[in-house]
Amino acid sequence: MLKMNDIISMKQEGRELGEEEIAYFVRGVNDGTIPDYQVSAFLMAVWFNGMSEDETVLLTEYMADSGIKADLSDISGKKVDKHSTGGVGDKTSLIIAPIVAATESGIYLPKMAGRGLGFTGGTLDKLESCKGVNTEISAEKFKETVKKIGFCIAGQSKVIAPAEAKIFALRDVTSTANSIPLIASSIMSKKIASGSECIVLDVKCGSGSFCRTQRDAEELARLMVRIGAAENRKTIALITDMSTPLGNAVGNSVEMIEAINVLEGKGDYDLTDLCLTLAANMLYASNVAEYEECYARAEETLYNGKAKEKLADLVECLGGDRNYIYDISLFPESSVSAVLAADRSGYISGIDAMEVGRSASILGAGREVMDAKVDHTAGIILNKKIGDRVEEGEAIATLLCSDIDKAQSGMEHLFKAITIGQNKTKRKPLIIKCIGGKC
Repeated sequence: MLKMNDIISMKQEGRELGEEEIAYFVRGVNDGTIPDYQVSAFLMAVWFNGMSEDETVLLTEYMADSGIKADLSDISGKKVDKHSTGGVGDKTSLIIAPIVAATESGIYLPKMAGRGLGFTGGTLDKLESCKGVNTEISAEKFKETVKKIGFCIAGQSKVIAPAEAKIFALRDVTSTANSIPLIASSIMSKKIASGSECIVLDVKCGSGSFCRTQRDAEELARLMVRIGAAENRKTIALITDMSTPLGNAVGNSVEMIEAINVLEGKGDYDLTDLCLTLAANMLYASNVAEYEECYARAEETLYNGKAKEKLADLVECLGGDRNYIYDISLFPESSVSAVLAADRSGYISGIDAMEVGRSASILGAGREVMDAKVDHTAGIILNKKIGDRVEEGEAIATLLCSDIDKAQSGMEHLFKAITIGQNKTKRKPLIIKCIGGKC
């Protein structure tokens, strides 16, 4: 008879678990028969000794099967999903999903998203900066929206991979969140349970991400691609840089506004190109056309207004005011605005994503616990990028919040985040590598 003590000991000794042990563990997590302290001990053993690819695939499968799998069979056409491992200023889902839907290629994007912990809110919080938006909708409403406009971004159902949710919560409080097998199985179990046939992954590396090095990011990306293949899901992964914030805005409403700017064809170049590359790979993975044609179709939607219209459709379907997408002055303004000025002349040589994220969190853009509220108006707008010339006294960034003390504390972190040198620094490429797709 299996005992959890024995399974923990096996993993502490670095031995490989079989299907029987993995199934026992996930069932016990799901029904509560394995106490949290034993789950935590198991997670720590995995953190130290890792898991084989076979173990990780099994853990993924059993977590995906721990609840109800989404039934999207009544939605005709290919279903494709995208996942980012997260970072500072990552508003890509708000841009990519409307682009893919606007190409009208018979591809549907049903995306279940989450709320953010730490730096800023998640995709749902950003959407909810539009008045009236409610992202906590029924499964019927979710599918109805996907059928109607080609995509939907809404809250993660509690019945999708519930064992993963319990494990994730314990990883967060036991400092085991950065285990590559646990990250891979967590992400892929939810994607598999959500019913998509094709998956495109944006795996971040750098100071503002789980994977601090390119090597770790590649290991994670390749493992998730292999898990996808084992589950008969076409899976593509891009390795992208998160040593500096993505785009020019960090927050909730400010990121929503930046997403709108991209969908008008006038957004930050690097952010725009990343979103088009991810969108093109989603179409490519779905066998719409050759990659170059997929990229051209995606790019066209930015200039004909169709992608922007799709975002407005989503806001309306979620009960919000679609006029926000056409008139950004409707977004409420913060009560406090502070400018970070350059203390010397030179070139921006570094903008550390982690410190910018900490600053945004202090301003009120993020949350420390899941049930906390975010300040949708709080955030940071960066006026300069790495390599840009700056003169002494010139504005480098603007901080937005509701409290002058928060602005002062946030300013201290933002000041540490930005480095000014005498020589012009070349920017790193944002897209580092593509595994299984094109870039």
